[in-house]
Amino acid sequence: MKNDVYILGVGMIRFNRYPEKSIKAMTAEAVQALFEDVPVDKKDIEAAWFSNSGWGMSQGQHCIRGQVALSPLGIQGIPVTNVENACAGASTALHAAWTAVKAGLYDLVLAVGAEKVYFPEDRKKMIEGFASGADVEFVQGIIAAFQADAERRAAEAGAEGKNKEKKGKGHSAFMDIYAMGARMHMKAYGTTQRQLAVIAAKNHHNGSLNPMAQYQMDMTVEEVLEDYLVAYPLTRAMCAPIGDGAAAALICSERALKRFPNASPVRVRASVLVSGSLPDSGLEGIGKRASRRAYEAAGLGPEDIDVAEVHDATAFGELLQYEEMGFCPEGEGGPFAESGATSLGGKLPVNTSGGLECRGHPIGASGLAQVYELVMQLRGAAGPRQVEGARIALAENGGGFIGMGEAAMCVHILERA
Repeated sequence: MKNDVYILGVGMIRFNRYPEKSIKAMTAEAVQALFEDVPVDKKDIEAAWFSNSGWGMSQGQHCIRGQVALSPLGIQGIPVTNVENACAGASTALHAAWTAVKAGLYDLVLAVGAEKVYFPEDRKKMIEGFASGADVEFVQGIIAAFQADAERRAAEAGAEGKNKEKKGKGHSAFMDIYAMGARMHMKAYGTTQRQLAVIAAKNHHNGSLNPMAQYQMDMTVEEVLEDYLVAYPLTRAMCAPIGDGAAAALICSERALKRFPNASPVRVRASVLVSGSLPDSGLEGIGKRASRRAYEAAGLGPEDIDVAEVHDATAFGELLQYEEMGFCPEGEGGPFAESGATSLGGKLPVNTSGGLECRGHPIGASGLAQVYELVMQLRGAAGPRQVEGARIALAENGGGFIGMGEAAMCVHILERA
């Protein structure tokens, strides 16, 4: 049986710093936006998946997070599954919802991601919390080594003195991991800091066009390079900000779709979830494995993608995914970005939302925010960010680190219905 699965509707709030808003409140706003997108009786929702990573650590809500967030909205009595998969949590919730509908268990289900990351009163705790997305027994020693290498390489490049006076207040351990990956790529392929700045400037321009983005200011390549150094070669403007947010999606079967003739659905051509591996596993890199499976499931290739949202916790993260998703050959991500191919109006616009770097990265919500953007693109409703004629879209969302790669990754391929 064919049993196609669709995203019936989407909703999200603008990602930003909301010290006054609770996860419950942000969830309510995102779900309300979803119901405004497609009027659905709550009683028709048969199951829900709720993504969150830090509610327990920050406020003690370690268990039953989805039930706590959704029951005040009248979404109760149904199966609610709580999802934690680091930064890939929201896309994992979508994958689980897709799987259940694809299997014929349900006709109409909900996926929600909500996260509070910004706690100005306890910045140290907030920064240390990011380390839980890696092997905590391993990460402390390796990060210290990465930081020492970054300082040495910055001094050699003459970058440290240029940015030293603007040094920040501390950063996520993941930035050190990304910075090390960037330096390895630079050494192997000749990638430059300026090429990373081109990616970040492109995303800042896209974010300036997106009312849902946390950062909405345009930046030039030079302004990106002149921002303070986080970990060489990454400046602040190349890194995702800390912020809060929530996003949601309704997923339905083809049978249920007939009940909503006025909706603007998007077909899910592929939904893939894979896990990372240690360096001695013999497995291919997680991005290549995930994208290949997604292309095979969709019956498509990278040349068929019209617009993409990829996991750019840093500009280097985006560059790497150009290669991992097959958008360009390995080692050529820097020149690919410089060519303008991934800009609005280019061959394959990437992160039209502004990406994690500018739209923001509330960990457990980011994957569904990617899907929100791509649904808008496929509907032709993205305003000044619209990719003309967009028909096929790809979302790649990675989470955590195992070894030198992501611990989890989802790739979704969507099609205009």
